[in-house]
Amino acid sequence: MDILQEFWQSTGFAAITYKEVIMIGIALTFLYLAIKKGYEPYLLIPIAFGMLLVNMPLGGLMEEGGLLYYLYQGTDLGIYPPLIFLCVGAGTDFGPLIANPKSILLGAAAQFGIFFTFIGAIFLDKILPFVSFSGPEAASVAIIGGADGPTALFLTSRLAPDLLGPIAIAAYSYMALVPIIQPPIMRALTTKEQRQVKMEQLRPVSKKEKIIFPIIVAIFTILLLPSAAALIGMLMLGNLIKESGVVPKLTETTQNSLMYIVTILLGITVGAKAEAELFLTAETLSIIALGLLAFSVGTATGVLFGRLMYKLSGGKINPIIGAAGVSAVPMASRVAQKVGQEENPSNFLLMHAMGPNVAGVIGSAVAAGLLLMFFA
Repeated sequence: MDILQEFWQSTGFAAITYKEVIMIGIALTFLYLAIKKGYEPYLLIPIAFGMLLVNMPLGGLMEEGGLLYYLYQGTDLGIYPPLIFLCVGAGTDFGPLIANPKSILLGAAAQFGIFFTFIGAIFLDKILPFVSFSGPEAASVAIIGGADGPTALFLTSRLAPDLLGPIAIAAYSYMALVPIIQPPIMRALTTKEQRQVKMEQLRPVSKKEKIIFPIIVAIFTILLLPSAAALIGMLMLGNLIKESGVVPKLTETTQNSLMYIVTILLGITVGAKAEAELFLTAETLSIIALGLLAFSVGTATGVLFGRLMYKLSGGKINPIIGAAGVSAVPMASRVAQKVGQEENPSNFLLMHAMGPNVAGVIGSAVAAGLLLMFFA
């Protein structure tokens, strides 16, 4: 009998807490959304499974010497997010941005949500006694508004590693919910007539322009903002590998094998930071609320700036492409295309929306560099 009792006490069933049960329930919900509903399965499956594993009592996977502890060093040291940017760069076509440089303004306008939420987090700290954000923590929460998971992870791992779990969950959740969150905001801030606008076809972009672009952007941006070097440098290297056309094996590796390997490592270690004791707090709920605010404000400011460009261009720019100024590539562009085509079936906005969309990737990396410069 003593042996049986000793065995029972050594199991996770005897040690599990109600908070861990809640976290396991959340992890199973995410797995359901990823597998059954198809919400960002490449990201959500490893994140949810990491969350599941770390909340199994007595496993010790995130304790020093555990498997996830060592894998997490790649996130903690800021290695995985720039590698993701390398792969994103290898899969991104900056042609629409080069053909229509004005669209970079839409990408910049959509980053306003980051700075708006930074102020909001500081304000909450003053008025709610159970919420406390320092400057670096407020900056980490605000970067969710960029709708760029790797950037959010990179900045948070540098400024507020304790918040990595809730910020990663919030950032990737809102990226997955782009098709649900953005359309009501786009419709509320534009008229039917504006959403029906058909834009002129973009000019063809030469191979030489596409090769020079990542080199120029890397030199200019990193000289201007050295703290953005890791993200911008890897993004532009990935793009140069692709556009050079002389290293097809490297292009194939970065677009496929490397991307999938780093995604698994990043996802499972991010999920492993969602331990029950750290995750189930009032701060986490406020981070999730502020993340939604940041993303919504970023979408709204992109659309409003699109309206300004619609006015200044004499009605030639469809303002809903401004919503694609957040960094969720290419989901935000697809949403703009879908909403535009609902109003006018002959409308084709996808390539026009890709301009501000890829500008948003650069914009969120620059915003992260700015916040890093002030708070690191």
